[in-house]
Amino acid sequence: KGVTLIELLIALVISGVLIAALYRTFIGQQKTYIVQDQVVDMQQNVRVAINKMMREIRMAGFGGVGDVLSQVGGVNGFTDVITPNANSLTIVGGFRQMSTLAANAAGGQNKITLKNATDASQFDGATHHYISIGGLESNTVQSRTGADLTLDQPLRVTHPVGTPVFKIHAITYGIRDDSGTPVLFRNLYSNTTSSQRETVAENIENVQFEYFDDANPPNQLALPIGDPGIIRMIRVTVRARTNMADSDFKGGVGGFRRRTIASNIQ
Repeated sequence: KGVTLIELLIALVISGVLIAALYRTFIGQQKTYIVQDQVVDMQQNVRVAINKMMREIRMAGFGGVGDVLSQVGGVNGFTDVITPNANSLTIVGGFRQMSTLAANAAGGQNKITLKNATDASQFDGATHHYISIGGLESNTVQSRTGADLTLDQPLRVTHPVGTPVFKIHAITYGIRDDSGTPVLFRNLYSNTTSSQRETVAENIENVQFEYFDDANPPNQLALPIGDPGIIRMIRVTVRARTNMADSDFKGGVGGFRRRTIASNIQ
């Protein structure tokens, strides 16, 4: 009417084997899920890094920046639209609209009025006083009174009310170590300390910039480039890694999975 000890032991052994198999399957599926989740994050980081740089590199030089680049010291110390390096890149342009003109600005005068004083205050300070009116001409802000800005040079043309006003920045992209995590940084030069660098994407191990002229097919330009003005295309190659190492993964240094994406930016 009951079970013997041997029958009970056999049942326990069979149950243990089944539970172990189920547990092993669960652990394997859980690990696969974690790995795929990290790979998705890694690929997303690469896309974020490429897309951010692509938008701003295409805008390099926008705003008639030649007027301020030709001044002593240039923009935040940079005198070219593009300052090319193999592992970093600095570009200058009017990347952000700050306000609009509240009144007509006649050619030959050196004063403009923005929509309000808050907008005008965005140009306070030596690292922020580079301005583009209508994307056509650039200048430096000498002083501010409320919403009124006094420029260093007179305007070349007349700009009507509502004309957009842009702030001109020098932006540098590069790689830095953030407490053991490699990150792609973006420095707007609000000041020059590394602690102010904005992190664009984490776990970006390497970024490479290659430069090409306008030939057909384009010729790669050897660094250093004497005249950055001949650059017409930049190839950006970004290599990312997963956030965590996998001790069971033997296909990469340190157990990290990696992805590399390259993009040509005109």
